[in-house]
Amino acid sequence: MNYWLELSIEYANQRSYLDDLFRVYPTIPEGIREIDKSVWHNVSQAFEAEDNTALIKELLKFKLFPIKDSYVAYLRRDKGALLRNPATVQRLCGRLYEMRIDKIYDRVSEPKETNRQIGPMFKRWVKRALKPHLVDLRTLKATSGNAILEASDEEAGQFARENLGYTIDKGLDFVARFNGNYVIGEAKFLTDFGGHQNAQFEDAVRLFSEPNLKAIPISILDGVPYISSRNKLHKRIISTYKDCNIMSALVLREFLHQV
Repeated sequence: MNYWLELSIEYANQRSYLDDLFRVYPTIPEGIREIDKSVWHNVSQAFEAEDNTALIKELLKFKLFPIKDSYVAYLRRDKGALLRNPATVQRLCGRLYEMRIDKIYDRVSEPKETNRQIGPMFKRWVKRALKPHLVDLRTLKATSGNAILEASDEEAGQFARENLGYTIDKGLDFVARFNGNYVIGEAKFLTDFGGHQNAQFEDAVRLFSEPNLKAIPISILDGVPYISSRNKLHKRIISTYKDCNIMSALVLREFLHQV
């Protein structure tokens, strides 16, 4: 088995893994979303007057719509559809009136879901934990020493496509160069099994199928796949991917310096 994968499994099962991982992924729920008072005033007035079109129009100004409905995204992108589709507007408003105004406020001001906060956390941790090595794209290209690219996922992916044989049409969470070797990777914190989490796992290991990389592919994986039990993700990492560089973020620094 790959040394870094084995080390990560041991870490998760024998040490204070979750306590330490909280430094990387401090999944503290955010406070309520900031609500524009003037927009909320308009919502309240439209609700009282049962002005359906105005009510939907104002609620669409918030990032979070108070009800889940497949047609809301369309209305966000085509405001004119509000006037052309009165039956749809009436249907949505019927649900809103049933909720009452205080419940609507609770919904539009809900904290962001923890899963939606996780994405940027890894990069914020890299900035704190590996700050001396951070460089921008121009510096990475102009130098040859140890470096970690500080850039957006899209910029990192574009650099890897142009220079490192990366062919996947998506960004990258991690691009680095240590001891003359480039390292590229995806970072995932899988909090449970099934559904979306399985898709995240597939995303994390897709790099290992790239045929002509001029870089070392890694999967910076944390969470339930390291639980030594009869779960499918654990079985896959110790069988299909047992020779791949899968590792916890908690051992990433050590890996980089031993590349």
